[in-house]
Amino acid sequence: MSLRSPLARVLGRGSAKEGVHHWWVQRLTSVALVPLTVWFVVSLLSLPVLDHATVTAWMGQLWTAVFLILLVLTAAWHSQLGVRVVVEDYVHGSGAKTLTLALVTFFHVVVAAAGVLAILKVALGGAA
Repeated sequence: MSLRSPLARVLGRGSAKEGVHHWWVQRLTSVALVPLTVWFVVSLLSLPVLDHATVTAWMGQLWTAVFLILLVLTAAWHSQLGVRVVVEDYVHGSGAKTLTLALVTFFHVVVAAAGVLAILKVALGGAA
């Protein structure tokens, strides 16, 4: 016995089998953000002073730069996934939904790229 209506069976409407992947990625990025955020806060608080020279020297260390890049990329990805769900749930027009999703994705890619480039600039000694 099926819980689907006869019309749904004829039209082939049902689960697209894609929601689980999105759900898992969102959960994995949130789990990854926990230790990265704790590391970031503890690392900053453990600096003797938070002046420009100290923070720049801290960011210039290899593993600090790597973890900062991971933090920025993971946060941007997690944010994009969350905003995507909101848009899919609350923007109803097909064209408006497609345009909004494209803009949201573009915005998150730009933010992630800007964050990574800023970290690399400081880590490689290009900050003034």
